[in-house]
Amino acid sequence: MRHRSLLILTTVITTGALTLTACGSRDEGKSTGASDKITVVIGVDAPLTGSLSALGQGIKNSVDLAAKTANKTNEVPGVEFKIEALDDQAVPASGQANAAKLVGNKDVLGVVGPLNSGVAQSMQGLFNTAKLVQVSPANTNPALSQGDNWAKGDLKRPFASYFRTAATDVVQGKFAAQYYYNDAKKRKVFVVDDKQTYGAGLAAIFSEEFKRLGGTVVGTDHVTVKETDFSSTADKVKASGADSVYFGGQYPEGGLLSDQIKKTGAKIPTMGGDGVYDPNFISASGESNDGDFATSIGYPVEKLDTAKKFIADYAAENYKDPYAAYGGYSYDAGWTIIQAVKAVVAANDGKLPDDAREQVLKATSDVSFDGVTGKVSFDEYGDTTNKQLTVYKVEGGAWKDVKSATFED
Repeated sequence: MRHRSLLILTTVITTGALTLTACGSRDEGKSTGASDKITVVIGVDAPLTGSLSALGQGIKNSVDLAAKTANKTNEVPGVEFKIEALDDQAVPASGQANAAKLVGNKDVLGVVGPLNSGVAQSMQGLFNTAKLVQVSPANTNPALSQGDNWAKGDLKRPFASYFRTAATDVVQGKFAAQYYYNDAKKRKVFVVDDKQTYGAGLAAIFSEEFKRLGGTVVGTDHVTVKETDFSSTADKVKASGADSVYFGGQYPEGGLLSDQIKKTGAKIPTMGGDGVYDPNFISASGESNDGDFATSIGYPVEKLDTAKKFIADYAAENYKDPYAAYGGYSYDAGWTIIQAVKAVVAANDGKLPDDAREQVLKATSDVSFDGVTGKVSFDEYGDTTNKQLTVYKVEGGAWKDVKSATFED
């Protein structure tokens, strides 16, 4: 697929509602009292503990808020939404086990997550076989929706059950390269990745676009997740004469890498993707990393009129953790599943059919609404049609947005 240049953008239940048994399971042959509601569970998979828990907790809480909002407003008459949140610790094997558990719970009609593209790869097949819809608020690897040969222009959707509200790395990697080259005027970049699905893929897309624009990749290296000594990589960066660094990976390693590069005396910026856009990237560095960059999906939530209610409602719930980078996209992912359930119930005389999972999956393709992050809808690959991105820069020890854009196919 070719892309053109970036464009800058400045509860009463009526008779005949859902029927269920006393324990809450579906039973269409029995009537119920007016106070009875059927429980629909939205699964959540994310790293709820470990180094990426700041992002994972924001995902969980935002989906929880979507469920609570739907219940409060009686969004789907006869249905009460709950979440079941499972911790994958950013480990693919844990994600696969969680997927099996969610598939085994018949009340789960949709799943939000995971955070990591590598974890998603371990889950997709299980969800697809079970016809259980999955909507990720954070995965960005193109192969998840467009197949392994996407880079050759051979786009084939591997799993019909997979959707995402996050833009892919095809968009994000090119956006980062164009900013570095055209706006920051960088010409000699050293590229590092963490050897993971997300990080390596993003770094490759960035590198290709940076070279296409006329820049030079003066060196490459790899780091290992959960390690802390990147001094050898930092020394290579210093010796290369690079005027900038691009890192494909997450904030725990990215913050330390930036710190150690600067300690060599190479006072050059490090840029990463949405995986490094977190306050912990800044706090991980002992050296001032003012001047470092990150790209992230969408526009700053705090500046979106569409997000004002989400922000206020989230604060009112007094969640322990902030909604973080993916909060708005997680709420919209949860609301996508809620809207699909709503469509299925409306089309089935106020009841959930026996093949509810399959029908919810089919309905997800047609979901379209104005969400926290803007217009929410999906293309033929299950990818979001909302391809907005932002560049953030560390200034005064905090992330500040410096440029927002919409990427057009």
